[in-house]
Amino acid sequence: MDNMNLNSSSGRFRKWFKRKHKNNHNKHKQPDPYYDLDVLSDEDDFTEDVYISSFEMDPCTSTNELRIFVGTWNVAGRSPVGSLAVDLHEWLKPQDAADIYVLGFQEIIPLKTRTVIGAEDPTEATNWNLLIGKTLDEKFGGPWLTPVLNPISSEDYQYVKVPDSERRASFSSITDSRWMRARSRTQRHQQLFPCGSKYKLMASKKMVGVFISVWMKKELLEKYYVSNGKVSSVACGIMGLLGNKGSVSVSMSIEGTRFCFIAAHLASGEKNGDEGRRNRQVSEIFKRTSFPRSANDDDNPHPLTILGHDQIFWFGDLNYRLDLEDNLARYLIKKQDWKALQEFDQLRKEQEDGGVFEGWREGNINFAPTYKYSSSNCNRYSGGLPNRSGEKQRTPAWCDRILWYGKGVKLLSYFRSESKFSDHRPVSALFSTRIEVTKSSNSSFLDNETFPNFMPPEQVGPSGNKEEGKSTLLSLIVKDTEASSTHMQKL
Repeated sequence: MDNMNLNSSSGRFRKWFKRKHKNNHNKHKQPDPYYDLDVLSDEDDFTEDVYISSFEMDPCTSTNELRIFVGTWNVAGRSPVGSLAVDLHEWLKPQDAADIYVLGFQEIIPLKTRTVIGAEDPTEATNWNLLIGKTLDEKFGGPWLTPVLNPISSEDYQYVKVPDSERRASFSSITDSRWMRARSRTQRHQQLFPCGSKYKLMASKKMVGVFISVWMKKELLEKYYVSNGKVSSVACGIMGLLGNKGSVSVSMSIEGTRFCFIAAHLASGEKNGDEGRRNRQVSEIFKRTSFPRSANDDDNPHPLTILGHDQIFWFGDLNYRLDLEDNLARYLIKKQDWKALQEFDQLRKEQEDGGVFEGWREGNINFAPTYKYSSSNCNRYSGGLPNRSGEKQRTPAWCDRILWYGKGVKLLSYFRSESKFSDHRPVSALFSTRIEVTKSSNSSFLDNETFPNFMPPEQVGPSGNKEEGKSTLLSLIVKDTEASSTHMQKL
């Protein structure tokens, strides 16, 4: 393959090669947000300095920093058994101790007719939460060996306010009518996750095979006011209705900063036009994800939609492929020319053309495509030449992605892990985020009043069609704000 004659390659590849050399001499070329992570960091430092200084002028607020680990993994329908604990430890790197872990999974159950249209079974979600909690606490010989009775249902779990000894934690979306059931779930949760645990499960939501699990350091729950926790799911798979594809989302506020985490699994396929199906599903998730208010919410306006939040993280098996012939893709992979390969990445192209995720950011991809490996326990991509009998011919691609939107977010690292558990490799990002904290005359407690850190969309990072992106995003945020105001007036 190293001796390949480029002159005999496809016309698309030749056009790319010529364009690449032409661009080297183009002094007016627009900055490439994927070119170098350091470039993004420099831009972030400048805008965030302005952002932070605006808060420092207000004596009622200050800003604190949190480290958030976001991960996504398509586990190909396999249960969390056997030696997976070692793989999970390598993926989550608990020795680095992030403040919050947000994990999205796809295909935690096989996507068969029976599981797609049947009743939800929380068993696999519970098993994953057990293993995640055990891994984060690194207590392989401690209370985790105690048998678990009446395990919590992880299908739709939200953290509930605990006694005053853990004073600052409350997810106030639990209504009075559900309080007794919520307390019962909390008691079972304490059985599942012992009192000596370092992390608490804040939210967990499953829809068929898509699953999200959010964990926070226990000490932060005593320090910060956590409120308005809500979950949402959008099914947009078969016939646009079934949950084999779609998203599960978590909304929560930490002090005065509103977070939204979206784990998604989008349409598969590498035929021409399949990227359009993925774009439409992203649009559906934006439109249909909602976080309705309840009578038990606190007095601070909480966003009803995704774009009403201050910091948003979207991750999952987004399934965008490479618009490149298979043999040429494998050639660039062998050369580890990730920058050249990104020229053909569908997601990046759709962003530049304004088709999806306008104004959103992603780190520079300095790792090999994460899909599709031949099988578990294999480091060879499926297909290729010579093709093995019965093996699917798939062009490798960066299907598993993590994007973000909003201010006060800085990417520290973006990487893949090397677990061979499935035909996908896990992908992770570590972020440093700034949250707005309300000052109080009593240093031991913070006021419940918070100050939303809304930042106009024009300060969001680069996109392919900036003006159109700003207009679209601004209109959606304004719509959310108006809906919030109308709702509050009715209360």
